[in-house]
Amino acid sequence: MSTGVADPFRFFSLQVVRTKRLGPSLVRVTFGGPDLRDFRSDGCDQSLSLFLPHPGQSEPQVPIELGDHWWQGWRALPDDVRAVMRSYTLRALRRDPDEIDIDFVLHGVEAGAAVPAGPASRWAARAAAGDRVLLLGPAIADNRAIRFRPPEDTDLMVIWGDETAVPAAAAILESLPAGTRARVWLEVHHAEDIQDLVTEADAEVTWLVEDESRGEVPHRLKGVGGAPIPMALAALRATQLPPAEHPYVWIAGESSCVKQLRRHFVGERGIDRRRVTFVGYWRQGLTEEQLREQGE
Repeated sequence: MSTGVADPFRFFSLQVVRTKRLGPSLVRVTFGGPDLRDFRSDGCDQSLSLFLPHPGQSEPQVPIELGDHWWQGWRALPDDVRAVMRSYTLRALRRDPDEIDIDFVLHGVEAGAAVPAGPASRWAARAAAGDRVLLLGPAIADNRAIRFRPPEDTDLMVIWGDETAVPAAAAILESLPAGTRARVWLEVHHAEDIQDLVTEADAEVTWLVEDESRGEVPHRLKGVGGAPIPMALAALRATQLPPAEHPYVWIAGESSCVKQLRRHFVGERGIDRRRVTFVGYWRQGLTEEQLREQGE
């Protein structure tokens, strides 16, 4: 049963229907359940909050019975009891049957990874049909957790995303009508993570792959102030975009990379900052809990 929280968002009780490995670093988890009949979204980059159980728990522990005070109750639970909360973007929504897809990046799950896997990556790597989760998502199709909103006069789409933003970028590309010009840069860990994207748009997609075989990760090299440099920055600086009077830019991924790219588009290319949407999905060196604490 779904529980209203802060309209237009509410909790949805869901179960894993199936999983599909998309590459060494990516897995798609399909969720279903009766609650999804009330789920609504018209956005391509719809943001969601997913609550996952700890190992040994049959379901995530969130005090939804507290209504609007669920957050305070959730924070008061012991660390090893309180459900793991992570933010994701919706990859796809289907009806008959009602299902949603969420793509997970398996940080540190592969053997020999330098960075230990987090709880969400570990959960996704072993997710199986019937596993129970809670989702805090939209009950109204047009809601504030949708960021991709190109102006009607847009004559060129420019898109960048790291591996965490690939699901949203793919959904955006799928939504673009024929005749739309789009230039896209996407970063992934491995060449096997590259996906076949479907679009009717005039889209040029460039995949940038981290070279871990040499023990180096190009888009984590340090720049001014020690911030990581996205691989796309050099590629973008070397690229002449098609002429456009009203371009629209959507960039999402690691926060410091997003900020650098925004400075590039606004400062170096002179694009109106009001036509640049930038979203930090995560921050290097910080967990989502730490990010939320900083925002409080």
